Amino acid sequence: MIFVTVGTQGSFDRLVTAMDEWAREHPETDVFAQIGPSESEPEHFDFQRDLEPADFQRHLENASAVVAHAGCGTILSALELGKPVVVMPRRADLGEHRNDHQVATAERFADLERVRAVEDTAALHRVLDELADLEPAARIDAGAQTELLDRIRSFIDG
Repeated sequence: MIFVTVGTQGSFDRLVTAMDEWAREHPETDVFAQIGPSESEPEHFDFQRDLEPADFQRHLENASAVVAHAGCGTILSALELGKPVVVMPRRADLGEHRNDHQVATAERFADLERVRAVEDTAALHRVLDELADLEPAARIDAGAQTELLDRIRSFIDG
């Protein structure tokens, strides 16, 4: 099962729509999403707007891969479980966020070879089409989370 999450910072219709298009072409793949307040409602997979933390964790644990916005909490939680992670960062120029910190986060995690970062629908579909070839991420120790977060904060703050 692919677990899709847009986080809690607002709608992310571009990701929800891109996943719905892909799911339409791949009905054999189980997809579940947490879509927040997105206006786009998927037609080709199950979803909930919000998940309680325990439900979020359960979906994350059961996922074969995670597709998400470039939120640090989501990325770190997936990496703790060793899940393949594909991120599509929210972009300020598209009105999806107030600045491009998610773009920087996605690029940095991709540089560290921890996630596959995609910029648009076509790139997301290409990565998902190769899902069977996606390597599980190397697990990070939950104890290392503070150090990693400090490094990310340092990178973002410049």
